[in-house]
Amino acid sequence: MQCPKVVLSNLQKKSLDEKYQYTRLYRNLYNPDFFLLAYDNLSKNDGALTMGVDQRSIDGFSMEEVSRLIEALKNKSYQPYPSKRVYIPKKNGKKRPLGIPSFCDKLVQEVIRMILEAIYEPNFSNSSHAYRKGKSCHSALLEIKRTFTGCKWFIEGDIKGFFDNIEHHTLVKILRRRIADETFIELIWKFLRGGYLDEWKFHNTYSGAPQGGIISPILSNIYLNELDTCMESFKTNFNKGKGRKKNTEYKRLSNKVRELQKKIDRAYEQGNLENIESLKEKLKALKQELSEIAYGDPMDNGYKRLTYVRYADDFLIGIIGSKEDAQSVRDEIATFLKADLNLELSMEKTLITNASSKCAQFLGYEVKVFKSQTIRTDSLGRKRRLLNGKVQLKMPHSVWVNKLQKYQAIEMGANGTWKPRPRNYFQRNEDLEIVAQYNSEIRGLYNYYRLAENVSNHMHRFAYFMFYSMLKTFATKYRTRTKQIRQKYMKNGRFTVEYETKRGIKQIHFIERSFPRVYGLSKEQTDLVPNTRYILSTTKLSDRIKAETCELCRRSNTTIHMHHVKRLKNLRKKSSKSYLEQQMIARNRKTIALCKECHMKRHKGEI
Repeated sequence: MQCPKVVLSNLQKKSLDEKYQYTRLYRNLYNPDFFLLAYDNLSKNDGALTMGVDQRSIDGFSMEEVSRLIEALKNKSYQPYPSKRVYIPKKNGKKRPLGIPSFCDKLVQEVIRMILEAIYEPNFSNSSHAYRKGKSCHSALLEIKRTFTGCKWFIEGDIKGFFDNIEHHTLVKILRRRIADETFIELIWKFLRGGYLDEWKFHNTYSGAPQGGIISPILSNIYLNELDTCMESFKTNFNKGKGRKKNTEYKRLSNKVRELQKKIDRAYEQGNLENIESLKEKLKALKQELSEIAYGDPMDNGYKRLTYVRYADDFLIGIIGSKEDAQSVRDEIATFLKADLNLELSMEKTLITNASSKCAQFLGYEVKVFKSQTIRTDSLGRKRRLLNGKVQLKMPHSVWVNKLQKYQAIEMGANGTWKPRPRNYFQRNEDLEIVAQYNSEIRGLYNYYRLAENVSNHMHRFAYFMFYSMLKTFATKYRTRTKQIRQKYMKNGRFTVEYETKRGIKQIHFIERSFPRVYGLSKEQTDLVPNTRYILSTTKLSDRIKAETCELCRRSNTTIHMHHVKRLKNLRKKSSKSYLEQQMIARNRKTIALCKECHMKRHKGEI
């Protein structure tokens, strides 16, 4: 059978022909290497150890499981388990439902996801930024900053319960345009209609794609790509004019400036220096007046522009035009979503905002268009109004306050102002863990809001409260005062905790309070700092399975079961470690390849 990467590459090449239909996709699910590649992808995620309704996780994965899946797929008897419904809290206090599939279903879904991604990803709109390689919340925000210059109105899009209301028949109809393999389509139908268990009660799913499913993100992008395509064609029809008409008042004053400048030049040539000073004063006043007038006609109805950016089911539209134009665009989108995608645009939450007087909310940032006549010197030494019309990205004040309240790091004082408080739930943690946790929380907030213009100001205040909350936490833990804590831990002006390792004494410091604004991010920097500590070895998990050698008892030519742990550091903390755990620590791996007998003994506690 062909290498999965070769198959995916060939699928991707065919995707550039929009009229091409794929006819033999299901047969790729008979290829064991596809499942091993899917296993490699899933093993890097901590959620792989979360159990589904079958009470199984990634732990114990073997080629026997792959063989059973392939056999069930060949004879069409494969039926996915219902997903396990869990709820996670949202920012507004409500709860978001997640559907957790069983691990064998995750494997099949991951293979489907790779195939669908190869087919559809090259044709997705550049306006779409969710669940795509090299794109993220930050890339969407940078796109807004780059393309929304001069917008007069914002439309903040809000689709009612998008993931719960994806219409299955409409989705399958969209898939059938490119995929002419009914067996493959039928497999996707099985996942869409698989149902879910909520408190061990089965519920059918007649619409929606459960958040938490492996294929849900790619299916949602395929579904909303219809909206992206609609917006592209709508944008072409909406845009008018090559540029604004020149403001008549600006033209009149600029002519006066030129005439005065000529008079001054002639006065110098003729040696008439008496009137030069008065002429210069008039010229200066005229230039000042000219700098306060728009170059283009702001009321020019012959010039219109529309820009659009989407992240999952959230989208933001920028309009250069009238408020009536913005209302018309919103109504057109609502009509399209209802007629073509069976979705409802929340008219109450889809706000039309004046871009220069009020901030729009998008992906946790405040977005506003700067309105200023301030003169700045550009890179060529020319004096220009560089800030006027530029997009501002701001960090809302409520974000860091809400974070502190969530962490229970502040409380309201008697005089009505916030003051730091100890986080008593950390009292049993090690000093090292407390400092590391505070650092992690500060770094996480900064990493997300580092594009904001006011990030430095807000993050300094956030770090200030976190620092004094940490001091009070240490003081409560050791039943002393913050003054004594500072005397004990402050070294060279920084809060320092020392800890002992095999290589000697090491130190951890409270985070440096330097939070510069970042102007642009590379693809590798988007959203989060990559986690490079997962595995140091270059050997793939699938290669270790294929080797058929137990890494504990060294038996060869045997079926391998991969044993997984969630955190390697949890093993390091244990005072007494088994030989197996010592082997995992020595190799710096969260996995170990075991034969069936050794794996059963491990779970019985015999090794």
